[in-house]
Amino acid sequence: MTETQIAANIRRVQERMAEAASRAGRNPETITLVAVTKTVEPARIAEAYAAGIRDFGENYMQEALRKIGTPPLDGPDVRWHFIGHLQRNKVKEAVGRFALVESVDSVALAQEIGRRAEQAGRVVEILLEVNLASAATRYGFAPEAVAAAAAECALLAGVRMRGLMGMAPYAPDPEAARPYFRQLHALFLQLPPATQQILSMGMSGDFEVAIEEGATQIRIGSALFGPRSP
Repeated sequence: MTETQIAANIRRVQERMAEAASRAGRNPETITLVAVTKTVEPARIAEAYAAGIRDFGENYMQEALRKIGTPPLDGPDVRWHFIGHLQRNKVKEAVGRFALVESVDSVALAQEIGRRAEQAGRVVEILLEVNLASAATRYGFAPEAVAAAAAECALLAGVRMRGLMGMAPYAPDPEAARPYFRQLHALFLQLPPATQQILSMGMSGDFEVAIEEGATQIRIGSALFGPRSP
């Protein structure tokens, strides 16, 4: 069978992941590749599934719900991640559908997730999103607020805090992201040990630097599926 372009892209990204892990003295099997499927049609996502990808990330609830119910993306082996800004009035739809909500940007949102999860008899895994650039236009906790927020969220019923997520400001040179990833890794190491499970950082333009700086999970879209359609 001829390798599809998406399968070839996945193979190349995995090779680059392994090379970056080797440079950092890490086992590449400890790093999860999340395929970001924003604006990608289910048939093309299914190609990624056929190539072995099982973790998929979506930014918008309505778009995600349409894809989650599409075979083979509705199987028990698929893990959907919510990676966009989650409005509190959409939390009920997220519970039970997403294996991980990566973009928890306030304690109030974590509390709402916990409340809805308890009502549904579930526990939802979450990451706290950190605003590394301290930009007013971005969501997330300020770095200096992470420790207190993590301590509070770790005690909430209905949620299980697994770690942190963040993104470096865009720059043409991937090396520009390194100090931001290093900062996020340092914050991650300050979490209670039980919550030091997932450090989600690194995207198509800078994931190798993220791996070198300790990422356990990277979120890749265009390097797998090509340029995003409008």
